[in-house]
Amino acid sequence: MEKYNVIDLFAGVGGLSYGFSKIQQFNIIAANEIEHDISVAYTLNHPEVTMLNCDIKDINEEILSSVLGDRKVDIIVGGPPCQSYSTLGKRLMDDRANLFLQYKRVLSILQPKAFVFENVVGILSMDKGRLFELIKEEFRQLGYILKYQVLNAVNYGVPQQRERVILVGFKGYNPFEFPRPTHGEGLKPYVTLKDAIGDLPVLKSGQASSEFLSGADNEFLRFVRTSESLKEHSAPKNGENLIRIMEALGDGQSKDELPEEIRPKSGYGNTYAKLWWDRPSTTITRNFACPSSSRCIHPRDSRAMTIREGARLQSFPDDYLFYGSDGMKRLEIGNAVPPLLSKAIAEQILDAMHNYTQQVNGDKEFRIENKIIASEEQISIF
Repeated sequence: MEKYNVIDLFAGVGGLSYGFSKIQQFNIIAANEIEHDISVAYTLNHPEVTMLNCDIKDINEEILSSVLGDRKVDIIVGGPPCQSYSTLGKRLMDDRANLFLQYKRVLSILQPKAFVFENVVGILSMDKGRLFELIKEEFRQLGYILKYQVLNAVNYGVPQQRERVILVGFKGYNPFEFPRPTHGEGLKPYVTLKDAIGDLPVLKSGQASSEFLSGADNEFLRFVRTSESLKEHSAPKNGENLIRIMEALGDGQSKDELPEEIRPKSGYGNTYAKLWWDRPSTTITRNFACPSSSRCIHPRDSRAMTIREGARLQSFPDDYLFYGSDGMKRLEIGNAVPPLLSKAIAEQILDAMHNYTQQVNGDKEFRIENKIIASEEQISIF
């Protein structure tokens, strides 16, 4: 059985690595993450992977050669930090917005058969769309045929509305097909908050528990319930005024529906707002325990969300480990690719790699040297 070697850049806590690590034909050799605590968290969950805890700018041919030995990298995955691209951020064309050039630099050194580039949808409109066009052009210069699509994690069994741009490149010929949704209209029903965290015990502000409330009675819980004991289920301790605001809100309500005497005078429309018990969550960010910064109030318990609940809404299994302060753990969770989405992508990459290998070995019109030679019908650029 042919194995494909993978490197994960800007790896974070390993959400994108997760899907590839669960498929036997993929071998994740190395990962790069600049933040120390996040790199530790990655290693706790992927101990067999060599972690390069450094700025990607410091990764050169010598370092890569020492890690790889005589092994060839087949696939590079990852996405640069997305704060500059986010529609919620300041959308500045700063150094972070140009980190894709470091991604390209590593691609140019290793020349893998394929890559998966992941980012927020804001990247499509950054600099009036010119940034994404530039990114695609830079990758095409290396000989990659590109396909991209916006995928919503909720369509793949994740209990959260989370749209991400997935850009996939293959050298010379791109057989990749994006995963078809498994959940939604005419398919399995979306996974709701109740489905995802309804088995967790009732908590009030400042309380904690290590006991499950009920068993795993649905497909999602059977996926995430990988630990016999409940960990990281501790509700943030909030002040009396915030508790009063949270308890006054009904299911899915926001601050604008509060009595005027307790209504916060500041905050956006999606702040000081409850989630819906019978719907998927809105997009999880690092602020999922901060009601003044995002819609994150627990609809049943009227409190801020716990670390375990945030991890569940990203579809992390219960035995997945996070590292550092509570704020760092929330950052690790909020910035991650949901494991169930990464699994769907990895399965399609495997199919595409098989197809690609057959094409390279069997098509006389197709060769990859330093240039790309392919028949017209094989080229598809989006």
